[in-house]
Amino acid sequence: MAQQTTMRAWRTHEYGEPLTALQLDRVEIPEPGEGEVRVRAQAIPLNLNDLERITGGNMMVRPDLPYSPGMEVMGVVDAGGPGAETWQGKRVVATTRGAFGGFAEYSICPVVSAFEMPEQIPLPDAAALYFPFHLAWLGLFDRAALQAGETVLIHAAAGGSGSAAIQLAVNAGAQVIATVGSDAKVQLCCELGAGTVINYTTEDFAKRVLEQTAGKGVEVVFDNVGEAVMGRSMDCLAYNGRYLMMGFASDKRVADEKLIVPRRLAVGNFKLCGVMLAYVQAERSMMLKAGMGWNFPSEALGRQIHERIVAMVLNHRVRPVIGKVVEFEDVPAAFDAMSKRETVGRTIVKLYEG
Repeated sequence: MAQQTTMRAWRTHEYGEPLTALQLDRVEIPEPGEGEVRVRAQAIPLNLNDLERITGGNMMVRPDLPYSPGMEVMGVVDAGGPGAETWQGKRVVATTRGAFGGFAEYSICPVVSAFEMPEQIPLPDAAALYFPFHLAWLGLFDRAALQAGETVLIHAAAGGSGSAAIQLAVNAGAQVIATVGSDAKVQLCCELGAGTVINYTTEDFAKRVLEQTAGKGVEVVFDNVGEAVMGRSMDCLAYNGRYLMMGFASDKRVADEKLIVPRRLAVGNFKLCGVMLAYVQAERSMMLKAGMGWNFPSEALGRQIHERIVAMVLNHRVRPVIGKVVEFEDVPAAFDAMSKRETVGRTIVKLYEG
């Protein structure tokens, strides 16, 4: 029997809206390079940043068209490049090479950002854990050092990382004030453990936060939204509080603009913390530091975080929030719903059972 050499892949040929920009193509199955694995996808999660690879929005790196969007995959390693041969057959979640290429039946992923997923965690949950929980953990604990008894304000709390952050914070003994964009999302956040949930479209969230904290403010702000809530969120911080810049969902264009006023930080007496989920090996970390001045979390830290998250899931202390599971053929419609902010938690594209 001849070995399969081609695969299906959703690709962006010209930037535009998901329903028109994405095309289902048949392309060559890629080969892994040194330190890389090829993953046969069982399930593919949608991420907000994937939309930029479809619409042509703000990106750190702009790949050559045509290409597949997709930053994250879950599946079984069917080939390992030089130095990665021992990964063969492992069930993993992983970041794709260059943070694109995931919406295909096979994708290439660096082993530095690939993590084993035990069989005890079934689909679709196994595909929904990686990015939200790793990102939330990096923010709350690695960057903000959240402590029991503290209060954290979590924006976009019904989304992937927001819902993960609620659960991690509650498990750590913290109090959670959550904001959402509709009344329909309030109940979910309450079920996950948030003590106060605010619909920011109908209420002044900063006023409510100060009321709930007796005028003191919160110790931590977990902000996935960015510019639209930044000013009022800074008003919510207590003395020596920590502001986590988790994302820029309201307007990604400001991610590369002069946005922060230094005096606002000075008079606020709080700490501004950047958070980036991108694990790198030690030698590459040194190169990025010398060349760009950037800092990235280490591979070792990623593996520690993953081990803790998997243990919490197996002990039923946290769970991924999955809004919808769709077929591979329905990828454009799923992205269309995400672009219209119609989603809750994570949307998972399911391909194979095993």
